[in-house]
Amino acid sequence: MTAALSWIDRELAALEAKGLRRTLEPLGGAQGAVVELGGRKLVNLCSNDYLGLAADPRLVAAAVAAAEREGAGAGAARLVAGDLPVHGLLERRLAAFKRTEAALLFSSGYHANIGVPAALVDREDAIFADRLDHASIIDGCRLSLAKTWRYPHCDMGALDRLLQETRARRKLVVTDAVFGMDGDAAPLAHIAELCQRHGAMLYVDEAHATGVLGPSGAGWAEAQGVSGRVDVLMGTLGKALGSFGAFVAGSARVADWLTSRARSFIFTTALPPSACGAALPRSRWTGSSPRCARCCASSGSADYIRGMGSLGRMLLVAGAVLLVAGVALVVAERFPGLRIGRLPGDVHLQRGPVSFYFPLATSLIVSILLSLAFWLFWRR
Repeated sequence: MTAALSWIDRELAALEAKGLRRTLEPLGGAQGAVVELGGRKLVNLCSNDYLGLAADPRLVAAAVAAAEREGAGAGAARLVAGDLPVHGLLERRLAAFKRTEAALLFSSGYHANIGVPAALVDREDAIFADRLDHASIIDGCRLSLAKTWRYPHCDMGALDRLLQETRARRKLVVTDAVFGMDGDAAPLAHIAELCQRHGAMLYVDEAHATGVLGPSGAGWAEAQGVSGRVDVLMGTLGKALGSFGAFVAGSARVADWLTSRARSFIFTTALPPSACGAALPRSRWTGSSPRCARCCASSGSADYIRGMGSLGRMLLVAGAVLLVAGVALVVAERFPGLRIGRLPGDVHLQRGPVSFYFPLATSLIVSILLSLAFWLFWRR
């Protein structure tokens, strides 16, 4: 390393001191509900493999078949060396899945989010992005060179005011459908209404919604009944669909424009056949039969929800018991002269004429109430 890069060591040390230095943790095998890390079996709660398809034998077999049929790599960008059959086939399947005229593959969700905004707007235009939009969306807004307004998270009043007050040649609203860090969803019906009222284009990132939300698993726009009112829908192949890559879906006009103007599509090597082949079975299962698709898309998430609900109730019960015990210990520490007597079913604290009783039944009642509150919140 040359002396010109010596600053990196100091900056890495500063990140280390702040607890911000990132490291890679190698797994002992494939992704799944349970993974091996450092010789230990751990429950995996941080993967985006929502339906457990990343290691599904059917997807693995489809990836192998596509590689054997069309090669290990695409060889070049699609506009340079010609289109492989699997690319067009997958795009047609994805367009049917999203119920749009066309779809266009990108190498990743990041590629889509930095390429599409810059193809739709430039210096004379304005972008309106949710403050909690994914980092790739923010980077795409910056690369577009358009004036970017970041409205407070899901604040429709603020978005309405900005759209009304901003003067620009073209306006583009960009939002996540499901926000990956917080887990909440954008009010797409309201956003679509505002875009229609103010003549703005709407771009929705459905990376965390594709495959798991909506009657056929097509995403949050489908669930909200606004698919036809969103100009560009972005989805990824590497989360619920179990493969790798991304796509945008919309009108044939939009796909034609992006083919000529989206730099992150034009100037990068196309997805390998194996990634496209792995995505084909999932897009086929999801698009062929709405009832079957809904079952496929919801079964894994329903199991997850039930499991997390049970885990939450267990944690609430344990927390309530610990809270009661903690109060008892704090009182005992605050008054050192207290005598703690263990009676049947009670924790009895006494000092002179004053007695404190903490029946164990109290912790059970508190636990039940907290569990009921959790259940009502989840139902809501």
